[in-house]
Amino acid sequence: MSETAEIEPLGKRERTKVANRQAILVAARRVFAQMGYEAASVRDIIRGTDLASGTFYNYFRSKEEVFGAIADDSAARFKPLLRAARERATSFEEYLRGAFEAYFGFIADENELEGRPIDERRPHVRSDTPEMIAVYDEVRDGLEAAIARGMAPRIDADYLACACIGIAQEVGTAMLRRSPPDIKAAARFAVGFILKGLDGAPRKG
Repeated sequence: MSETAEIEPLGKRERTKVANRQAILVAARRVFAQMGYEAASVRDIIRGTDLASGTFYNYFRSKEEVFGAIADDSAARFKPLLRAARERATSFEEYLRGAFEAYFGFIADENELEGRPIDERRPHVRSDTPEMIAVYDEVRDGLEAAIARGMAPRIDADYLACACIGIAQEVGTAMLRRSPPDIKAAARFAVGFILKGLDGAPRKG
């Protein structure tokens, strides 16, 4: 038997695994959008694929794990946008604005694409996965670089990164409740709040 004949079946199996996993994630996004996370079940997700019931459990143990995988996929796709915002910035304020606008624009696009309603009962997404850690590291590295260049105050970059991420998540959720979501207004609020606290938050007319 040739070396190629021995390797090809492995390659085909790996491609099948990737395709099956992606089919489950696509179906789950659609089901969560249509039914809401709380009402959706593993059976609903499986019905949205051409896979057998047992195949689902080769990849995920629960709908919570599927939701976490969707979040990880989003984090992996968002990180390059965050890096680009850092590379374009010429000031700390510009970096913050670019990063917040990138995040708010990303989640607005995701929400429009999936039609996923904001569901306050969604599970807590783990922050210790490689994809989530990579996003945190990118935020912290960007802040540390700004501090090292004298563009930002010399404060704890770890705490500041956590604060920026928390603000982005909560303000982003609030932004998506509005119709239409105003990405720039949400970013102005977040940047002003980070830079000047309540004194920097835009005033309502």
